[in-house]
Amino acid sequence: MWAKRSPQQEQTAKKTTQRSEETISDRSGEHVRLRVFRYDPDVEDKREPRFDEFVVPFEQGMTVLDALIYARDTFDPSLTFRHSCRQAICGSDAFFINGRQRLGCRTQIEGLTEPIQVEPLPHQEVLKDLVVDMEHFYDQMKAVDPYFQTEQKPDDALEEQRQRPENREKIKMSTRCIWCGACTSSCNIASGGNYLGPAAINKSYRFLMDEREGEDRKQQRLETMEEEVGVWRCQTQFSCTEVCPKDIPLTQHIQELKREAVKTSLKFW
Repeated sequence: MWAKRSPQQEQTAKKTTQRSEETISDRSGEHVRLRVFRYDPDVEDKREPRFDEFVVPFEQGMTVLDALIYARDTFDPSLTFRHSCRQAICGSDAFFINGRQRLGCRTQIEGLTEPIQVEPLPHQEVLKDLVVDMEHFYDQMKAVDPYFQTEQKPDDALEEQRQRPENREKIKMSTRCIWCGACTSSCNIASGGNYLGPAAINKSYRFLMDEREGEDRKQQRLETMEEEVGVWRCQTQFSCTEVCPKDIPLTQHIQELKREAVKTSLKFW
């Protein structure tokens, strides 16, 4: 049975409902303005980067991705951007929206200041409009061998490899990464060299902290993290944590790997 709400809770709920209804009525029939980055190296008059403005009719619950799709389908079919699942799972529609890395499908139009400026992810080569080259990001992810490697398997081929609940809880957040690249794009250190970046380091954390991973493989992962391109390049700016659409505590994971590296290096004999 549901607990009865107090008079204060009832009043709060009533005010919230009223505000929601007012918001819907206030925005009914309105339009939103988008300023979208445009660039196409294959078209002569589009080789110079610019911004195009689109006026899109507002609908309650509209996301930035919804608005971009409307602008493309209604005004300019050459407008180019990536998108797939529209459920914040595929990670393909990460953009720089109003000065911050965000997922287009998760970012609500309501609450953003206009004109809503949509740009490609910073620190990445722009291929066309909002599409950036992700190859370097994928190479960094592959560099940490982002897959499980164990040394012992159950005798029975049908038996699962068990994991303690507390260990699963420890790595749970790290498994939520969708490879969108928002965190790496926000990292100033990752923009200027071969630093693996927060996404790749988080992926390494996910397996290094998994109790089922082989000990030799864990040591190899830790050695990679200790290299010049690893965890010691992080300057603890927290920008990666702030923009992660999955709320992964990336900076915390990097600091934990630093501590692991120090512990394995200390010898008292």
